[in-house]
Amino acid sequence: MKDLVKKLLNYFLIGVLAVIPIVIVLQIMIFVKDRVSDLFQMVYGYADNYLYTILVFAISFFILVYIGRKLVREGRSWVIGAFDHIIDRIPLMNTLYRVLKKVINMFTSHDRTIAKEVVYVEYPKDGVWMTAYVTNRYDDKYVLFVPTSPNPTSGFTVIVEKSKVIKSAMNIEEASSFIISVGVDYGKASEMSQLP
Repeated sequence: MKDLVKKLLNYFLIGVLAVIPIVIVLQIMIFVKDRVSDLFQMVYGYADNYLYTILVFAISFFILVYIGRKLVREGRSWVIGAFDHIIDRIPLMNTLYRVLKKVINMFTSHDRTIAKEVVYVEYPKDGVWMTAYVTNRYDDKYVLFVPTSPNPTSGFTVIVEKSKVIKSAMNIEEASSFIISVGVDYGKASEMSQLP
């Protein structure tokens, strides 16, 4: 009987762990749907007309497509520039906005001045290797963000000599998957042989 209970609990836990990614994705989808629904109800509540509401959403969609196209082709948009100019004049908000924008650009930008490299660094002590994102460079110094597992949004920012890092062939997505999966999803496992 005891072995049966152990097996059932073991299968239960394996099932729970298998379903967690599905539940998280569903929660995100529900959250987005709720926000869009709230926005739709707000616009409809103001106008009390479905045609007007659909028109507002269609115009918004095309404005966002236009902004995205300008950003991809030219790297800037006058709409974003105007908003940047306004936010720059608001104390505290300008700092928060600037930092958030840089962090988002690090992961999404095609601009090569923002480093999108993944490296290995010995941290917190010699002989212990961690993956890190290169966020900035100056001369022979690297500024690295060392994320923690399983939440890659928390971690440490360190400055190290270029000679202290080993470049990885992983891209940002592969490194994030490696960190979130606590090392289970390691597509570049052969790189471990490069580490001293």
